[in-house]
Amino acid sequence: MFPRVVQVIPYRDYKVDVYFEDGKIVCYDASHLLEKKVFERLKDIDFFMNACTILNDSLAWDVTGTRDESKCLDLDPDMLYELENVKEKIA
Repeated sequence: MFPRVVQVIPYRDYKVDVYFEDGKIVCYDASHLLEKKVFERLKDIDFFMNACTILNDSLAWDVTGTRDESKCLDLDPDMLYELENVKEKIA
């Protein structure tokens, strides 16, 4: 199975709730990415929040604002899917 992300909700503490098409929800802590050169733009919390999206069926940040799937910072959906399932925060 190829897990597809269908919704992402970023938070100001560099965490992102990631929703998969099969109903699984995980919380990804992206704070460790800030130390990597390729993810340096994520240090700008406004960019982190506003560019967070779904591209390539996964959690991504739209670097150019053009939704170009070849010019984004995206994460492996398999890696995200392996994270522990969490309960939805919105009641």
